[in-house]
Amino acid sequence: MSGGPRISFSAIDSALSSLKNCQSYINSGMDVATQVALDLVESFNDAEDVDNMEKVMLEYATMDRELNHYIKAFEETINQVKREKPENLPDLENLAQEKFLEMESKNSDSDFQENEKYMYFKDQLKEMKKQYHDKDTIEQIDEDIAVTRSQINFICPITQMTMKRPVRNKVCGHSYEEDAILEMIQTQKQKKKKVRCPNMGCSYVDVKGSDLVPDEALKRMIDSQNKQSWSTLDT
Repeated sequence: MSGGPRISFSAIDSALSSLKNCQSYINSGMDVATQVALDLVESFNDAEDVDNMEKVMLEYATMDRELNHYIKAFEETINQVKREKPENLPDLENLAQEKFLEMESKNSDSDFQENEKYMYFKDQLKEMKKQYHDKDTIEQIDEDIAVTRSQINFICPITQMTMKRPVRNKVCGHSYEEDAILEMIQTQKQKKKKVRCPNMGCSYVDVKGSDLVPDEALKRMIDSQNKQSWSTLDT
């Protein structure tokens, strides 16, 4: 048996597992921050409160990037060590730290565009601000025209009915009723065919389930209009 140093890879795997658990906490925090920010816009809170939530999301995205670098540095270090002979084993801590610092030195703001939860937050917040902050302008237009525009935005291009659980296509930006678009994708998949975006005039010809994210901003607008409609009927 070799008398060289031994490494407990199970202990390292356990440490990696702990890091990945931390990542799930960050993801949960980002989900909560997104909901809070949308609540603030919907309830017409001070813009400073919404800005603070944007800063919180940026901090979460920064932590997520740093954690990803730690995980990648550990994984690369483990793979390198497994290829080394026992007598040539490097200092694991220093090697991992070097790899981590090298990744961190390449950080840029464009990295956040690869963070799906952060980009989802930005997209949904933009939609909510557009809908709620533009209300005063819309109300100055002929009321019938404004209502018609809203109803068109709320209609699923597949079912031709008001959406209940809208999902947004990350690629082309169009929204559909979740069950309807998933059923369409499944049906075409069985026929080994691609799904063209059902929104009239859209040129996107390969809609996939992975393209879809919940359209929380649109759902809130639909729910708000439904409440107003019921309120009008009750009076």
